[in-house]
Amino acid sequence: MSRLRIGIVGCGGVTQIVHLPTLYQLSDLFEVAAICDVSRNVLAGVGEAWNIATRVTSYQELLSLDSIDAVLIANPSPYHAEISIAALRAGLHVLVEKPMCITLAENDAIIAEQKRTGKVLQVGTMRRYAPAFIEACRIVKDMRVIRLAQVHDIIGRNSLVIEPTSRVVKADDIPESITESMRQLQDRQIREAIGDAPDALKTAYGMMLGLSTHDISAMREMLGMPKRVLHATQRQGGRVLTAAFDYGDYVCLFTTGSDSIPRYDTYVQVFGDDKVLRVDYDTPFVRNLPITLTVTESADGLNNTQTVTHPGWGDAFTEEWRAFHDSVINGEPVKACPQDFRQDMLLFREMIRHMAQAASEPA
Repeated sequence: MSRLRIGIVGCGGVTQIVHLPTLYQLSDLFEVAAICDVSRNVLAGVGEAWNIATRVTSYQELLSLDSIDAVLIANPSPYHAEISIAALRAGLHVLVEKPMCITLAENDAIIAEQKRTGKVLQVGTMRRYAPAFIEACRIVKDMRVIRLAQVHDIIGRNSLVIEPTSRVVKADDIPESITESMRQLQDRQIREAIGDAPDALKTAYGMMLGLSTHDISAMREMLGMPKRVLHATQRQGGRVLTAAFDYGDYVCLFTTGSDSIPRYDTYVQVFGDDKVLRVDYDTPFVRNLPITLTVTESADGLNNTQTVTHPGWGDAFTEEWRAFHDSVINGEPVKACPQDFRQDMLLFREMIRHMAQAASEPA
């Protein structure tokens, strides 16, 4: 069957605002057959809004259903690895929101299970599927010289955009004991990943897993894996990060953080000898906002031309789901695969090492 039946684990904001409308738009390719959430309020509200009859509170129950072919994992990240492995073992394909996991051990376990089962597992780094980004990668491969690259991602809190633009059914019936159990699990996983680090480094690692995965994975697709991390810093309790990645002939500068301005200041930029290209992203929580490619160049050294391209209306999440369908049905390679995510985690670990070293140095 070319129409995949999807079960969703986790029906919070990103599922309600982005994934369900996207799957509805792509109803020739997907059918949402079942949903799962620990909040009965969310299950009822989402199920009624989208006419989804099968609603369960246990992911194990969802994975045992004969009515699904694949699963979207969009619940809190401490559970992503556990559910990804269970879904693969159940014979299901998986699209898992980033981060796929929190520790390298979890990553390697997912890689092993995916290889054993042969099922598709795709990580939700949707920015890499935007047509503007794909075109930028093509141009970069043809550039003779790269002098400098930049990856920049400063955003306002998502709630600043979501609250005025969307209606989200709240999970306000979850007992505090469940929330506390999740916090404790996440703390154990982060300690396993980076050791018994100060709170600022734990926050920084969380920022890397949540936001920086978009930027670092896009950087790697466009430029390749860097030779090493030259330096990395954290400030503001781990909420503002910088780094420099060594690409031999040039350096890629990385900056990321959050503030209280309701906007996205997010781009990837590459400086060549006679050409500069830049991909600009906007918030994903308002669907179909333009993702643009700007190319500035000089053919004669005298005159500048600037071209801003918006390669058609559409959404990066839509292209991400199309790619997932193509991998499941047609066997197309998955670029955002578990092995690919592991490269991000190696860079994150090296960034944390630099941050810890800088913190231990005398002022």
